[in-house]
Amino acid sequence: MDSKRGDCCSAAGHRVALPVAAAAAAPPGATTLLAVPGMCCAAEFGRVEKELRRVAGVRGVSADFIRRSVRVEHQGLTDNELVTAAARSGFEVRLGDPPAASAAQAPRAAVRISSLKASHWKLIAGAVFALAAEGVALAFGDHSAAAVVLALAAIGLAGLDTYRKGLLALRRFNLDITALMTVAVTGAAVLGQWPEAAMVMVLFAVAEMIEGQSLVRARRAVEGLMAMAPETATVQHGNTWRELPAAAVGVGALVRVRPGERIALDGQVTAGASAVDQAAITGESVPVDKAVGDPLFAGTINQNGELVVRVTAASNDSTLARIIRAVQEAQATRAPTQRFVDSFAKVYTPAVFAVAVAMALVPPLVLPLATGADWFTWVYRALVLLVIACPCALVLSTPISVVSGLTAAARRGILIKGGLYLEQGHRLQVLALDKTGTLTQGRPVVTDAVALQAGEADATLWAVALAARSDHPVSKAIAKWGGKGRALPGVVDFTALQGRGVEGIIAGVRYRLGNHRLVEESGACTVDLEARLDALEQQGKTAVVLVRDRTAVAVFAIADAVRPESAEAVAQLKQLGIRPVMLTGDNRHTAQAIARQLGIDNVRSELLPEDKLRAIEMLSAGGAVVGMVGDGINDAPALAKASIGFAMGAAGTDTAIETADVALMDDDPRKLAEFVRLSRATRAVLWQNISFALGIKVVFLALAITGQATLWMAVFADMGGSLIVVFNGLRLLRKRGR
Repeated sequence: MDSKRGDCCSAAGHRVALPVAAAAAAPPGATTLLAVPGMCCAAEFGRVEKELRRVAGVRGVSADFIRRSVRVEHQGLTDNELVTAAARSGFEVRLGDPPAASAAQAPRAAVRISSLKASHWKLIAGAVFALAAEGVALAFGDHSAAAVVLALAAIGLAGLDTYRKGLLALRRFNLDITALMTVAVTGAAVLGQWPEAAMVMVLFAVAEMIEGQSLVRARRAVEGLMAMAPETATVQHGNTWRELPAAAVGVGALVRVRPGERIALDGQVTAGASAVDQAAITGESVPVDKAVGDPLFAGTINQNGELVVRVTAASNDSTLARIIRAVQEAQATRAPTQRFVDSFAKVYTPAVFAVAVAMALVPPLVLPLATGADWFTWVYRALVLLVIACPCALVLSTPISVVSGLTAAARRGILIKGGLYLEQGHRLQVLALDKTGTLTQGRPVVTDAVALQAGEADATLWAVALAARSDHPVSKAIAKWGGKGRALPGVVDFTALQGRGVEGIIAGVRYRLGNHRLVEESGACTVDLEARLDALEQQGKTAVVLVRDRTAVAVFAIADAVRPESAEAVAQLKQLGIRPVMLTGDNRHTAQAIARQLGIDNVRSELLPEDKLRAIEMLSAGGAVVGMVGDGINDAPALAKASIGFAMGAAGTDTAIETADVALMDDDPRKLAEFVRLSRATRAVLWQNISFALGIKVVFLALAITGQATLWMAVFADMGGSLIVVFNGLRLLRKRGR
């Protein structure tokens, strides 16, 4: 960002910063990001857009007011051509976003701070001269030479760049705020209202400076995500460790992370154990224990143990980097309300300008002077109307709110892929939830172990010895449950029995571990055992029996455990008026047992992926807004069909982050209700801002027409309204999740 200009529109210059070595044509269908630091509202974006669309090969232009940038979709154009075309709007334009300040850029940052202070001093001096002009005018009249000189000095110090921008905009027939202010100040001077012209320009400059800093705050909220990952990492080189830039560390390198350090790159633990604060990625409030083999994410904080990590993704392809890109792309995509507001503003400003011209000309020409229709009165009222005409507050009301909502969600581990979904979330009526991995943990665990024969204390050990030899998920659950820290007996003649279980010989005795069918084949079925197995299956559990020769020795029950947060998540959805529906490919008994635990009444079981798609279509019948929650891959058809698709546990998963409308970075289903609450809060703030922006315009338009408003009051109304909607939108950054 240019040091002279700072962050406010009123300080725009005319320089064009062309990128070095940018002569090569971009590839067909390319997208280029142009930084336009002086742009802050739709009217000013219209100037840039108009110049770009005049260039053959430009296919689309979209604005990001928060980051003061323009995204251009084009074919076969060089960067120089795009920068030069956009600069014809009168704004400084350069390629891409300004880079984050680093140690190498410290002198440049110092210059920026120094010049910012200089601009503040100029504004203060301008304000002093404007107040002095008002005092002289009260004593000696508006037309006194001293008042005129002081007013000119104030205008020159506080708004010369704004005046230049306005003249250029008028020359190109662009009615933005600078054009309207230029006309208003010039008109006031022509009418002899020099002190008021000076005060209007100073007030405008002050308001623009404050507004610019407010936009910076919104932008820094997003950029704060980028600052989470450190710029350097400690990398192994032979037998030594060296500190290198994170961007220079390749995949496969070994990185050391000390206690208290932020993790610079995505990776997998190869040595050490520690707790890691993953709130930056997943929104989890409690640190997560990490050991060898566990994944780590850039931007998270190592708590209490040293870790050695093998890098699994480059710095620009980490989970954090993908989150940042998704948020930036989402904020650059206009939400429905924003599209409506921008379209309205394009009609509103010219219409009010036409009304102002008619107000200045018609009454003095048509009405007799006896009615008081003198030129001074009606031209002055028209100038007040012009200042009110700029729709800055209205246009800023939506992007600030949407970006604040998107950023607040990202901080909580909820990645929303666009303002469309953030706005639409409040309309959700039905939420279809996949069972496995969403409401349950997605991995079976042993829930019951019952010995059927007296004196069979070693039954668990025999079962674990058999299960440890199998790769079946049920066997793995038994082996993990009962095999920790225990010496297992040897197994010979081990055999996997397809679709039934496993068998082997332990200490000369044949044992079998398997399902109901295997028990029947072994001749070990009894009435009592049948009752036990039926009771467990009615509870949604998978029953496994250990058989010795022809005798059932023990029964083990395995189930996919319900997440501890799932019942609370379902209750919160119901409180919000959203009807939860369970969709699962599991059997009816298991699905209904899980649903009873969670309080879900509508259960659809034994579904294939295409059945889930049909279920979403049926739930959507009649226009209901339906969301679907799944893993982002297996449930892809249903996720795509739903109004909003939610991917659970997306941290580190490329496909889920890229394909889901909303990605919940951890496995906490309570974030579904959190998303809905944030969507409703965003919608409330949006309509508060729009109503306020339109309301203040209506009030001051009426005051302007009736002659009750002055120019400086109009500036307060316009810029004050802009500041109020900006600050109201920023409140969403502090919105509590639960």
